[in-house]
Amino acid sequence: MNSILSDRIINMEESATLAMAKKARELKSQGVDIISLSLGEPDFKTPKHIQEAAKDAIDEGKYFSYPPVAGYQDLREAIAKKLREENEIAEAKAENIVVSTGAKHSIANVFMCMVNEGDEVIIFSPYWVSYAEIIKLAGGVPVLIEGTLENNFKATAAQLEAAITPKTKAVIYSSPCNPTGSVFSKQELEAIADVVKKHENIMVIADEIYEKINFAGRNYSIGSFPGMFDRTITVNGFSKGYAMTGWRVGYICAPLFIAKAVEKMQGQFTSGGTGIAQRAALAGISGDQTPTTEMANAYLRRRGLVLDLLQDIPGIKTHVPEGAFYFFPDVTAFFGKSAKGHDVKDADDLCLYLLAEAYVSLVTGAAFGAPECIRLSYAASDEDLVEALSRMKKALAELA
Repeated sequence: MNSILSDRIINMEESATLAMAKKARELKSQGVDIISLSLGEPDFKTPKHIQEAAKDAIDEGKYFSYPPVAGYQDLREAIAKKLREENEIAEAKAENIVVSTGAKHSIANVFMCMVNEGDEVIIFSPYWVSYAEIIKLAGGVPVLIEGTLENNFKATAAQLEAAITPKTKAVIYSSPCNPTGSVFSKQELEAIADVVKKHENIMVIADEIYEKINFAGRNYSIGSFPGMFDRTITVNGFSKGYAMTGWRVGYICAPLFIAKAVEKMQGQFTSGGTGIAQRAALAGISGDQTPTTEMANAYLRRRGLVLDLLQDIPGIKTHVPEGAFYFFPDVTAFFGKSAKGHDVKDADDLCLYLLAEAYVSLVTGAAFGAPECIRLSYAASDEDLVEALSRMKKALAELA
């Protein structure tokens, strides 16, 4: 029946993170003791005051109608205020904000509004799994510039300059980065901005969804730099910093012509995001930030725990992530080895081996543009992390 399906869906790759999580769930349903370190899902509960705001919104009964397509005005104003005060994006106003059903939806909106057939979008790699597929769905061509382990997986402004062609439409990166946890410094972002400003028809998409989980000091927004507000689309949301993954609230801050285009696109595809979730998001961004700080501190402590355990596994090479909640170790030392009927040719095989023999769910780095690596999320309890790394160490030692 493939003749009925569109070429775009046939050619689209499945999300590797969701695919591995699905495999883990299937094994768990069969009674297998799987420890899942594959999803970027905070293991904390949504803070109480955010939950209460959602309950109050339900009780008020005012938020069951279709919300405004771009989001409630007071939420957009609160987001703009946050961007001005925390991110120093002085030009941010409510009219520049469009609230969507998660940051992934925001990114999809942006590319569908900007990219024509054959346009090139430069991706700083390693990159979040969905960037390339969304770009291709919009008719664009992903162009990867690759960071290395030795440079904390950060591609450079010089690489960006070399990759730009007459077909380049946009540049996208995340900082803190999923999957590497790397954070661009102010100087690095200034160098990127200087390159972009030489090319008047190129936009920057800055994915800052992990900004609240930053161990490197303050988070710098490229949209705050001189001359960059009209060249930057800042993407953010509530899933990571506020433990609101399932609430599905993300947003962009963009020049008005982009914001209006995204609102138009969203009006035809989904309309406005869920009203109750938006009220919860307003409480998150406007209310007590202590739970967010406490979560970030817990991730920092877990980073130290996992780093010690990873460094105790022969063959694992890793850098020290500066943000988010992932390690992205190089595992090429295990390629070409085998155990228990498993031949490990690449990171895909290694993840399947560890799932089958160690009962630990991870994600192949190939999905993120780095086939020599695997991604491990430490958004899990200390007990699960210690047990998972112990299982991994034992299983990896059996490869020969």
